[in-house]
Amino acid sequence: MDLTLGVNDVAGRAVIRVGGDVDIDTAPALRSAVVDLLEDGRRDIVVDVSAVDFIDSTGLGVLVGALKDTQSRQGTLELICTQRKMLGLLRLTGLDEAFTVHEADIAGTG
Repeated sequence: MDLTLGVNDVAGRAVIRVGGDVDIDTAPALRSAVVDLLEDGRRDIVVDVSAVDFIDSTGLGVLVGALKDTQSRQGTLELICTQRKMLGLLRLTGLDEAFTVHEADIAGTG
């Protein structure tokens, strides 16, 4: 499945809605979306992975890199994750400790 990306502004935060597969082929597009927001001066970013069907280690690496990039600019990067399988993966990898993970749609646009 292809990757879908959409960016909205919600309550002063940039919300990236991600759908489909985030893998070695599609992860660079997600990375570019985050970099573009940071270069535009955005510092508070929320990545909604609720519609992600599959994510591989490259996709997880992009999320970790995005977290580090936003933190280095005194920003925040949070995740919205409503799927049980994705939450399980975040817990299994320990990434639920690195990210602020919301198990409900805090952005209110989904």
